[in-house]
Amino acid sequence: MSEMMHEIADDFPEFADKIAAMREADAGFAEKLTEYDLLNKKVIEAETLEKPTHHFREEELKKKRALLKDEIYTVLAN
Repeated sequence: MSEMMHEIADDFPEFADKIAAMREADAGFAEKLTEYDLLNKKVIEAETLEKPTHHFREEELKKKRALLKDEIYTVLAN
């Protein structure tokens, strides 16, 4: 599973420095990053059948992860 998981900075390498700085300076942003990491882990566990879940639950997790990723990007882009 670990080779499938990656940090949000891998998806937005152009914001890697900003992500690191904001993680330290902004508790709300840091919370979003932590939530994203947890959702990402749950999705990967479901996809790899490490922790199988119902298909609809897996899709719900993926949608939540995508929405959170969009929120993170919006903060980073502004």
